[in-house]
Amino acid sequence: MRLVGALALLSGVHLGAAVRDCKTPQTVVIDGNRLVDAKARLGRGDPSLLPALGHLVAQADYWLTQGPWTVISKTAIPPNGTIHDYASQAPYWWPNPNTADGCPYIQKDGVRNPEVDNYPDKLSSISLFNSTYALSLAWYYTGNPKYSVHAADIIRTWFLDPETAMNPNLNHAQIIPCANTGRSIGIIDFSQDYTEVLDAVAILNTGAPGWTTADAKAFRAWKTQFLQWLAFSPFGVAEAEAKNNHGTYARMQITAMALFTGNLSLARSTAELAKTFLNDQITANGSQPQELARTRSFHYSNFDLTAHLRWALTARKLGVDMFKYVGPQGQTLFKAVDFLVPAAVNGAADWPYPELLFTQYAATDNVHAAAQEGDLVAAAAVKDLQPPAFGGDIFVLRPAPQQLDNINTTG
Repeated sequence: MRLVGALALLSGVHLGAAVRDCKTPQTVVIDGNRLVDAKARLGRGDPSLLPALGHLVAQADYWLTQGPWTVISKTAIPPNGTIHDYASQAPYWWPNPNTADGCPYIQKDGVRNPEVDNYPDKLSSISLFNSTYALSLAWYYTGNPKYSVHAADIIRTWFLDPETAMNPNLNHAQIIPCANTGRSIGIIDFSQDYTEVLDAVAILNTGAPGWTTADAKAFRAWKTQFLQWLAFSPFGVAEAEAKNNHGTYARMQITAMALFTGNLSLARSTAELAKTFLNDQITANGSQPQELARTRSFHYSNFDLTAHLRWALTARKLGVDMFKYVGPQGQTLFKAVDFLVPAAVNGAADWPYPELLFTQYAATDNVHAAAQEGDLVAAAAVKDLQPPAFGGDIFVLRPAPQQLDNINTTG
């Protein structure tokens, strides 16, 4: 990007006003104090943040031309006939070539069936989460209202406007044709990125133009209904009990949503479960055996670890410090990150496990996150990390890890 544009922002009226009016966002994953610190450094003209600011503004400028999205724009109606319900198709299930009607569908792990595009809700929701995250952050750091106004419009269209809003359930996520009308594991569609919109709204709640107190109240009410479904419906309970990345993401999402909506009892009890998930999923050497067994082992090792790290950031706000926790076999989050560092720095040659599409930068945010928390191995590797192929490295301005590779294929 345009570092010239970033430099102009530093000297412009928008950034100056933004720095003077610096409230601490009550974010649920990101540490809001880190946002305040980065904003103050930008206000002082810290040149080390200019590349990240340039990348962030470029992302936000792109999203200004996109959206808003809504679940009612799909042409394939959910099985219950309610267009306001979210719907998606299981990505790794394919028509049976040996039958006339393609039933029963067969699984090809890690290979995406293009039929899933018949339900665009998943791609739309990913755009929703990513766009509001970038736009709210761009407003926070620059003070330019065009970013917050568009973020607010996107959020209202998906969650709040009666004509376009999604119903607060995922009853029809990851449908397998011929087999079911939705599955509990379809919750992964939302949980992998959903907490980004929680932090986006927390940022907007600091006084963003275009976002009102009525919007904030309505958004919290929608989240309260969705949390009730996620934590207590049969699908939600089943997903939270999963022992692999599905369970990690579900529990992380419940913790964050409970904290956001003020249900501190549920938030704290779920945060404590992060210890059990670390004990069960991560070994003494930092490997994640369930994810190493996948055809996309580097992708899924990083994917699950991103959930653990985001969960840890949320849990710490509730008195559970997973960055210092040591499991019964000596397992730690830092060891899980360190296990990935050689491949994160050197590439596929240092990853001797199955991987259909090795993407080196999949580990970049996870290494950043561990380095931020004091992992010396990760800190030494930061200078050699590969930046994401899209959007650039903006971790210093949104200091919580995201899944960076092939986000549309996850299941």
